Amino acid sequence: MTKPKHIGIVAVSAEGAALCYRTICAEGAKTFGRHAHPVISMHTYPLADYMRPIDVGRWDEVGAMLLSSAEKLRQTGAELLICPDNTAHQGVDLIRESSPLPWLHIAEEVGKVAEERRLRRLLLLGTKPLMEGPVYPAKLQPRGIAVETPKADRRAQIDGFIFDELVYGQFKESTRAVFREIIGEGRERGHDAVVLGCTEIPLLISEADSVLPALDSTRILARAALREAARPS
Repeated sequence: MTKPKHIGIVAVSAEGAALCYRTICAEGAKTFGRHAHPVISMHTYPLADYMRPIDVGRWDEVGAMLLSSAEKLRQTGAELLICPDNTAHQGVDLIRESSPLPWLHIAEEVGKVAEERRLRRLLLLGTKPLMEGPVYPAKLQPRGIAVETPKADRRAQIDGFIFDELVYGQFKESTRAVFREIIGEGRERGHDAVVLGCTEIPLLISEADSVLPALDSTRILARAALREAARPS
């Protein structure tokens, strides 16, 4: 096998980025041999620096930060980029074509898996900007996959859990119970799967915790990075 491509991780929140990194390292051996995985570099600005423009919808500023990280990673030798942060992909969409390196898009990769599994009506869980924004509908609707979210009070509840607990590595049983309720409500509304669309949610909710099939966006992106790293240049 030829040398795998160097993966650049444009991190935004720590817990999701760490899970993505660990998945690439742990699962790399399946493709590249015992203890082997691609070279990985990571760059991140503080989450607070991202949240200031995100909170007021200045996605061009988010995109500029992502592009700056992309250039720094190019200088380290990275050959492809991933961002294990769903919300920030609204900024990725603005800078992808001007980037010095190619990006894998988390919603596109989730869409591929949903299509392979013939899932057609997805419940999207994530931050309020993600659930109320265009990232997933723009990528999944052309595939004939409907993307829906919980009702407004539930969206606010999920957003609070993410920013007050999950990004700090706090995974409470009481919070897990609420997520189970929300997923159960989604099943009652006819959804056939749930997208764990904040990269920290898979650290709280596993497939075993969910009454719906769970699409783990973090690990899906990590596996896509391994796939692309293995492709010949």
